[in-house]
Amino acid sequence: MLETIIMALLPIVVTLLLGLLAGWRHDFSQSQASILNRMVMLYALPMLLFAGILGTPLAEVLKNAQVFLWLAVGMAGGFILVFLISRLVFRSDVKLAALRSLAIAGPAVPFVGTPVLGMLFPVEADLAIAAGSLLMNLVQVPLALVFLVGSGGSDASGDQKKGALHIVVESVVNAVKQPVVWAPVLAFVLLLVGLDMPKVIKGSFLLLGQATGGVALFAVGAVLFAQKVSVSLPVIVNVICKNIALPGLILLAMIWLAVPGAERGLVAVTLAIPTASIAVIFAVEYNTGQQEMASTLFWSTILSVITMGGFIWLT
Repeated sequence: MLETIIMALLPIVVTLLLGLLAGWRHDFSQSQASILNRMVMLYALPMLLFAGILGTPLAEVLKNAQVFLWLAVGMAGGFILVFLISRLVFRSDVKLAALRSLAIAGPAVPFVGTPVLGMLFPVEADLAIAAGSLLMNLVQVPLALVFLVGSGGSDASGDQKKGALHIVVESVVNAVKQPVVWAPVLAFVLLLVGLDMPKVIKGSFLLLGQATGGVALFAVGAVLFAQKVSVSLPVIVNVICKNIALPGLILLAMIWLAVPGAERGLVAVTLAIPTASIAVIFAVEYNTGQQEMASTLFWSTILSVITMGGFIWLT
């Protein structure tokens, strides 16, 4: 068990440290790291997901339908729950509550999921990564934008407020245009009509696709070095909720409902993946909670080696 945990998590530590070293040496700035992330999201990850899903037997995909359901409960349900608690209990303003919901319920599945889930769940990993990407782009981001823009933020074209429905529609349309969204959907549709990916073609997709995890984590390390990191009570609460409480609650619910062990492990470890960088991007864009979101991202990522290791051991 210890060897499995080390094999799954050690590459994250090494690659993140290399990214931090590159930031410290000024070999890569935050803007240059963002370019690497753009390459991952537009090319490497979509190719990996497309090849992975189309190369998976349809029966295996359908068998893991409840994985998507439980990830939806954790990510969409978690977003709503965190937002309500932040607003009603802690009296946070609307924009900060939306950012905290995104930080706690939004795991960095495309970046950290590839090396960790690929090691632990070779067959199901691509399905979980695709599900997490779809839920973030089609559910969490539109919901966050409703509160960020609708509460007085400004969009790229001016300061006028938009209606909630317009924001949702615009965000969903933009999300559907992203390769990381339509590539796995297209692969699933092709799988349903009886097509699969020939091995001779699959290699062409995987040559770049397999770079996803390493390049993304290296870029995250360079970005983390550039952030102004602090420790405060909100940051501590965010990290505990993100890394432990939310995946722990979903794991307990799955145990109570007798969900099979393999599915439990896949969902719990996926939800235990650290905070996605989109929370920091939105914090900067809408001038709200920048230091809190950057610090949450930093500590969630660093401590995830311990907390994800705990969930791997538990499941």
